[in-house]
Amino acid sequence: MSAKVLHINISRGGLPKRPILLGKLARNGFDGDSFAHPGIHGGPAQAVLLIAIETVESLITLGFPVFPGALGENLTTTGLDPKQWRSGQQFHVGSTRIELTHPREPCRALGVYRSSRTSHSIQNEIYSPGVKRGNTSADHWGRSGFYARVLQEGEIAPGDVIVMESQLA
Repeated sequence: MSAKVLHINISRGGLPKRPILLGKLARNGFDGDSFAHPGIHGGPAQAVLLIAIETVESLITLGFPVFPGALGENLTTTGLDPKQWRSGQQFHVGSTRIELTHPREPCRALGVYRSSRTSHSIQNEIYSPGVKRGNTSADHWGRSGFYARVLQEGEIAPGDVIVMESQLA
């Protein structure tokens, strides 16, 4: 299965982000996207947040009422294993190029999503002290999402293939 963009999500600030049909990506993020807490989110090194649909689906299984965009991601992906995401990886997505910068540390705003099946917070299901220390073998590595910088501006649409640059011919 090839890696693809399932959803492009934006909001004027806060959660959830809602899907759009075409995203115009500039150096500081998608046109029309904003952050409720710009001191924490956004900026060139955090212009885009990626989360795998596989993470969303696992949270749903645990009883969390989430959906694509609920976690604040701009790109909901499929076919990219978040356990393999690393800072510095570069990807072609649509007509853009992005570079992963670092895992996202989940904020308190995600606390609105409570599970009907577990007493753990959603933050504890997607992030751990090991991830915070940069341990790529930590159980929750990549589950909280990964920030990316924009290397080449352009457009992204749902269904666009995501190709790791090192895998290009």
